[in-house]
Amino acid sequence: MRLIKYGHACVRLEVGDRVLVIDPGVFTEAEALDGATDVLVTHEHPDHLDADKLAAARLREPALRVHLPQAAAAEVPELGDALVPVEPGQRFTAAGFGVEVVGGRHAEIYDGLPGCANVGYLVEGDVYHPGDSLFVPSSPVTTLLVPAAAPWLKLAEALDFVRAVRPARAFPIHDATLNDLGRDYFAQWMEFKGETAYLDIATGESAALG
Repeated sequence: MRLIKYGHACVRLEVGDRVLVIDPGVFTEAEALDGATDVLVTHEHPDHLDADKLAAARLREPALRVHLPQAAAAEVPELGDALVPVEPGQRFTAAGFGVEVVGGRHAEIYDGLPGCANVGYLVEGDVYHPGDSLFVPSSPVTTLLVPAAAPWLKLAEALDFVRAVRPARAFPIHDATLNDLGRDYFAQWMEFKGETAYLDIATGESAALG
């Protein structure tokens, strides 16, 4: 499996000609969706769900399916029967990849906000994308996509999250608000205290998994 990092919270998973994309939002390059037959969306916020990009991708690939929480589906009615609502506990196949849905709620920013649904996806029992949450799944995780910067996150929480999940390796996501200094600072702490192999993949770079 090949993992390609795209802008902010988006990653693309490839095996041969099979393509699965997770969380293509407004900070994501449109080419992330090229050739994709299935998309996983963790929640409704535009940095994870860009309706225009998904609509354009469906024009290129009419069989495109977008898996997302029911509340997020209400934000993109124009996608019609391409939408596939999901909920925690579900298992299904997308682009030939086995997917487990976990979590359920967005991390709190302040005073209970934003208070919306958020699911995480464990793909092939290997890659875990938590969206905007620090939910620790019960299933083992090999590759963790760890949020690096968010209004609901501090560094100590990200480190605790990685230690709790105990992956073999971790890569950053949710990092559009970081400059190079911030990325380096986050990476130094992950390497120092994350207790896993950490690699800072830049946008457009990839890693071979398995």
